[in-house]
Amino acid sequence: MSGINYFGIQLSAGDASERLQNALRQVRALIFPLEGVLTGSQITVNDRGGESCSCNVRDALAVKKARKNGLHIAVISEHSGDAQRNLLEKIGVEHVYLGYDSKMDAYEEFKAACGLTDEDCAYIADDIVDVPLLEKTAFTVTPIDGVEYLRNRVTYISAYEGGKGCIREMVELILQEQGKWEYGRYAGM
Repeated sequence: MSGINYFGIQLSAGDASERLQNALRQVRALIFPLEGVLTGSQITVNDRGGESCSCNVRDALAVKKARKNGLHIAVISEHSGDAQRNLLEKIGVEHVYLGYDSKMDAYEEFKAACGLTDEDCAYIADDIVDVPLLEKTAFTVTPIDGVEYLRNRVTYISAYEGGKGCIREMVELILQEQGKWEYGRYAGM
């Protein structure tokens, strides 16, 4: 199987866990959509027609830990609103791309702003609208509740649902492999 490139990961007959660890060591940026990954797959609309949004406190802490340890964090979404912007600002997401019709345009803008390549980027996706970015980024993830179509097209399937710890798991895995997580080994690996 050597010589085959599958969604940015070189396939080989070698040890799968070793390939995963090597890929995690190269990650310099973690990118994900707001809906389905950070806030889960629910949209809450109040009686005045406005949206509200929330996220898991552990995912929020992970975003802060990632930034403190040098990872770039970006959120890319077609949706845009004050509730979303306020949430992202509160948890410290440094690169916010809301209201983009093309996630690919936002992704290219983000890479250029940070001096990154596709090989530096990890992307968490939960639905088919994210396939173009999955095909570009080097390390790809879907939450356990991501659509079935993505399961055979990503590098890693998280043990957690979107909005319920998936981001935290990925930040821990990345920082552990880079020697930057001071709280011990992730038990899931």
